[in-house]
Amino acid sequence: MSLAEIPAWVFVVEPYAGESLSHFLGRFRRANYSTVNELGEKSGLGAVLGRWEKFRFNPFPTQPQLEALAAVVRVDADRLQSMLPPQGVGMKHEPIRLCATCYMEEPYHRLEWQFKTTRGCDRHQLRLLSECPQCGARFKIPALWAEGICQRCSLSFAEMAKLQKPL
Repeated sequence: MSLAEIPAWVFVVEPYAGESLSHFLGRFRRANYSTVNELGEKSGLGAVLGRWEKFRFNPFPTQPQLEALAAVVRVDADRLQSMLPPQGVGMKHEPIRLCATCYMEEPYHRLEWQFKTTRGCDRHQLRLLSECPQCGARFKIPALWAEGICQRCSLSFAEMAKLQKPL
């Protein structure tokens, strides 16, 4: 797909340092009033984007796939690559994990929270949350974190920070 075929009205969304691809894609879709299906269609990637939003990178994204996505979201393919786990690093696609204290400071999902080797938040010395401490609901995929709240009881991630336990 050439840049000429992509509407000029696309709102550019800048990735955050360490942001997961899932969270970035969700922010991009919301800013552009788009769906994952529409983004998959425009990029030529189809349903693979839905898999990526769920941290399912098997097979791992190729450079041509990243370039196709980069053309649509208007972010460099190398920057998109940085939102993927390094080759050989094991990922947890379930449960989705969160350091509510980090999220309270800067509201975005960090890729490193999903690494199998990540035991907790090194910055705050807190355990990562994998469910709402108030109602026990598991977190939705980061692409769906529009408001930074539990989807079941509406407890904000900021309020959850007060309930995190130390490492």
